[in-house]
Amino acid sequence: MLIRSVIRSDRGSAPAEFVLVGALLTLMTLSVMQLGLALHIRNTVLDAASEGARFASLAGNDLGDGVERTRGLISAGLGSGYAGHVTAGYGTYLGHPSAIVTVRTPLPLLGLAGVDNGLEVRGHASREIFTPRG
Repeated sequence: MLIRSVIRSDRGSAPAEFVLVGALLTLMTLSVMQLGLALHIRNTVLDAASEGARFASLAGNDLGDGVERTRGLISAGLGSGYAGHVTAGYGTYLGHPSAIVTVRTPLPLLGLAGVDNGLEVRGHASREIFTPRG
C-alpha cells in the first residue's frame, strides 16, 4: 500500500510541468516574433516597391530612377542585402499604362536566415504622360 501511494503522489511534478509548459510558451512566442519579422520585411519591401513605381511613373523620370529609389529605400529600412534584385518595367495594371517595380528578396524563416528570393512583391503606379500643348 505504501508503494502505491508513493507512485500516485503528485509530489515533485511541478518542476516537470513548468519545463514542459515553459518550452511550449517559448516556442509559441518565438514563432509569433518570427511571423512579425517576416511581415515587417514584406511590408517594408512592398512600400519601397510602390514608392519606386510612383517615382518611375512621374513625367521626366524613367525606370532606372524608380529602381534606384526602391533600392535606396530598402537599404535604408532593412539593409542592402534585401535590395539586391530590383527590376522595373512598363505594362498595364487594371487597364491603365503603368510602371511596375518588382522586388525579390530573402524570406526570413529562422531569425534573419531564410530562403533567397523567397519573397516577391510588385508595386504599380499609373504613368504620368506629359503632352505639351501646341
